[in-house]
Amino acid sequence: MDQNTTSIVSALGAGSGIDMVALANNLAEVRYAAQIEQFQARSESLEARISAASLLRSQLNELAGAVGERIRNGDLAPNASIGDPSVALVDVGIGGEAGGNFTLEVAQIASAQTLASQNYTSTDDLVGAGTLTIRFGAVDGTSFTEDTNQTAIDITIEATDTLANVAEKIRVEAGLNAYTINTGNGAQLVVKGAEGANNGFVLEGAGSGGGATPGNLEYLSWNPTTDAGELKRTAQNAEFEFDGVAMSNVSNTITGLPSGLSLTLTGTNTGAATTISFADNSAQISGFMGDFVAALNDITGALNELANPRGGDLGNDSGTRALKRALSGLTTEVVMPGAAGNEPSTLGDLGLSIDRNGTFSLDTDRLQATLANEPEAAGAMFTTGLFGVFAIMDGLARTMSDRSDPGSLFGSEQRYTSQIERIDERLERINEQQERLRERLVGTFAAADTNIGASQSTLSFLQSQIEIWNNSNN
Repeated sequence: MDQNTTSIVSALGAGSGIDMVALANNLAEVRYAAQIEQFQARSESLEARISAASLLRSQLNELAGAVGERIRNGDLAPNASIGDPSVALVDVGIGGEAGGNFTLEVAQIASAQTLASQNYTSTDDLVGAGTLTIRFGAVDGTSFTEDTNQTAIDITIEATDTLANVAEKIRVEAGLNAYTINTGNGAQLVVKGAEGANNGFVLEGAGSGGGATPGNLEYLSWNPTTDAGELKRTAQNAEFEFDGVAMSNVSNTITGLPSGLSLTLTGTNTGAATTISFADNSAQISGFMGDFVAALNDITGALNELANPRGGDLGNDSGTRALKRALSGLTTEVVMPGAAGNEPSTLGDLGLSIDRNGTFSLDTDRLQATLANEPEAAGAMFTTGLFGVFAIMDGLARTMSDRSDPGSLFGSEQRYTSQIERIDERLERINEQQERLRERLVGTFAAADTNIGASQSTLSFLQSQIEIWNNSNN
């Protein structure tokens, strides 16, 4: 006998006074207890399904993130080296393929025009009111060819402006590196432009017409035809050959090269080309593949347990079926579509294998053969670009988290969440029905309680009368 039934029997016991409110509450609870219990159990089961699907998605996301992090910043990060480190610094950008060997010969590094003015007695000297115009272009010997694509800059110089004030205005209004410096012969204004041949410049001071003497703005004017030693360095492009191909660049930072390479030129090596190559990551790749297999088996172990049709929280779930299909084809899916016929293109080429139970293992013989025969192509599979090991795992994680696909793990979570919401709505309606039944029973039992009370009063009166009669007869 359950607790509610016991309470009812107790309340009715032996014809004594009855707690009608408690009786109504108990009857209302008993009426809907089985339905509520059934819905609550179903809701708990759905919560477990949501938690299980979320766990699998989290494991996939964590694995993809770990692969990407190890490729970007760990021992699998593409690492290029240069034979002559005095010529350039070498870097590999995100998504670089990290493969190949290249030659580099630098004939000229890029430089910025540097101009030092004629001497002033102090940085606090007034330079004279007027307009200082800066025009940009190419300086070649005694000639200047203006670059009309660059707008000339007019800077207003006040009568109270000192040489130091002019330096600040050039920095702010023209964006050039300008400063004052005290030398043994006095103070000078130094102006430095940007790297590149077309980033040279001339200064045109238009003042009150007092002539090119200190205190008049014309004294700051400069162009190559009147240069008297103010030009300290000429602006020029970087000139170099990459794999024998002549190239020019306005700065010493070179991007857009093959395999994600970028260079920062630091010196010249005319006639003595140096070689750029990539480090052999064979040992690191072997270690990674062992870790990768272990991580995949963690996921498949959880998947097999959760998707077990006999008691698994995700038995017969569409999301887990999709994940199983994806994992079963992981070893044969082409992850490097541009690979040549003899180059590795699948995870199977890196030694990843799977048995009929879905357990992964590492074929070390196949992996070592790939690393021995195609080390650069194997290294190129470890990139954060569009293809490779990271791309396949990142794609799988994203597919399983696709909000628009009802067949994904996230689709399963959404479906189970919707079912819980419907159960909550049904439970809310049951609670309303239960409350209405309770109120109706309370009203009915209250009336019955009144009638019983009246009957008991009548019975008590009759009993008293009978007792009186009996006493009188005695």
